[in-house]
Amino acid sequence: MEDKALEILNKFSQSGYEAYIVGGYVRDYLLNRKTNDIDICSSATPKEILEIFDNVIVSNMQYGSVVIIYKGYKFDVTTFRKEIKYENNRKPVKIKYIKDIKKDLLRRDFTINTLCMNEKKEIVDILGVREDLEKKILRTVGNPRYRIKEDSLRILRCIRFATLLDFEIEPKTKHFLSKYGYLLKGLSSTRKKEELDCIFSSTNNEKGKKLLIELKLTDVLGLEKLNDINLCTDLIGIWCQLEVDDLYPFTKVEKDQMQELRELLSYKELDDYLLFKYGLYLCTVYCDIKGLSKHKLNTMYHSLKIQSTKDINFSGDDIAKVLGREPGKYIKDIMEDIEKSILNGILENNNENIKGYIIEKYKEK
Repeated sequence: MEDKALEILNKFSQSGYEAYIVGGYVRDYLLNRKTNDIDICSSATPKEILEIFDNVIVSNMQYGSVVIIYKGYKFDVTTFRKEIKYENNRKPVKIKYIKDIKKDLLRRDFTINTLCMNEKKEIVDILGVREDLEKKILRTVGNPRYRIKEDSLRILRCIRFATLLDFEIEPKTKHFLSKYGYLLKGLSSTRKKEELDCIFSSTNNEKGKKLLIELKLTDVLGLEKLNDINLCTDLIGIWCQLEVDDLYPFTKVEKDQMQELRELLSYKELDDYLLFKYGLYLCTVYCDIKGLSKHKLNTMYHSLKIQSTKDINFSGDDIAKVLGREPGKYIKDIMEDIEKSILNGILENNNENIKGYIIEKYKEK
């Protein structure tokens, strides 16, 4: 994908325009981190880009953003610009196209995201900030007071970068992350969750947790339980413990999983029936949270006599037929009894044995 991006830069250059790969890709390239998230900036305006490339999607011409589809790949391209006015501490509502790459870089969030790569694959450090990358320091471009206040999402982005890259946040920047934390109240729950998902799913999520607490952001984010949870590798496991189902956007499936996991976590230990009832996935998350062996759990699961109701050689309709009754809620209780009896080795999983068991225990005499 990188070679296609460099070809795009060459096409810009041949047409008389400046263009660079900018931001996260260059940063990660220098850190030897794999990524395919390539953003390009250029002195060409959207209208001029339409004249150079055949396949262009105009995503947001008002803000100088288009998508170039080139040899099967999509590249986000923005025109050099100056952001004049922000609205609601989040989005620029007024911009001005410019021809100066340095001024474009000065509007960006953190110094480590201002490094560029030209068409010759040379690193271009226009703001002289490569030292921050080498020293693993996160700082805003310019005064953090203004940079953070103009876009509150940068608070969580900074914590995400610090977590994923294991960088330290420069003291002045850290001060204003905390000072303007209240601005996160105005940020959509969807955008907040996207950043928090990245932080919590990181292998370095302990650092992210500590930063959220240190910067006193837990209350404004509704994460009052953060200090008390056991971090794990699964997002459902973390969100389940935070108990913010109605505060952040979750699917019905995710909400059901979190509710079932809370039920499961109320048990001190797992047995065959709990493993059968809640399934391998939720029990694996249980072990992750409790610090138990997932290898032993996997062995335990594969030694179960049945792993789902589909494995039972008897159905709910069969129960009703044997008892000569209309199907009803009673079937669920009897089926649960059969499941436990099979799992505990009391009952063999074959049709005749189960039928005899039901007649003996439940048929009216």
